[in-house]
Amino acid sequence: MALASSLERTIDKILDRTENDAITGLKESLESSKKTLDDSVPKLQQEYDKIINDGKKEAEKLEKQIVGSSDLEMRNKQIVLVEEAIERAFAKATDQIKNTKRDENYTQLITKLIEESTKILGTSEITVYSNSTDKEIIQKILPKFSGAQLAPESISCLGGIKVKSKNGAMTFDNTLNARLERMKPLIRKEIATQFGLGN
Repeated sequence: MALASSLERTIDKILDRTENDAITGLKESLESSKKTLDDSVPKLQQEYDKIINDGKKEAEKLEKQIVGSSDLEMRNKQIVLVEEAIERAFAKATDQIKNTKRDENYTQLITKLIEESTKILGTSEITVYSNSTDKEIIQKILPKFSGAQLAPESISCLGGIKVKSKNGAMTFDNTLNARLERMKPLIRKEIATQFGLGN
């Protein structure tokens, strides 16, 4: 009987010690976990702040891309509109040139075109080409230019002349079509500048 009660006391002591050890272990684990969590809060806050900052930067970058894309799209539309306006203006000018009267003013223009062409080629020994409409005017003017002759064949153009040195080495296109084409970049630049599209 005494042995049984001694055994019970020993078992109770072991159980009490085990329970106390378990409770102490749990308390220590709880304290340790709490400390780890408290230590983690500033790091988590930093991570949170970093994520928010990165998100804001990405949003700003995306906004700039969208705005930049809109600006570029707007600029491209403006350029297309300017190009269309230039083409309409040149089409209108072409129609007006086609219907120009071949009067004294036009004769003076042809004379100036021949003078300019001989200066550019550096010789008056030239063959002059023109459309069929202007041949008669040019035949009247050419005697003023020694060494110049009218080509028998006609060229397709609105008006003006094309000259070739007699040896065929040099050619200068001074037709009204060519002069219009040479003016296009200058007019385009001027209009683009007016609309703030210049570089």
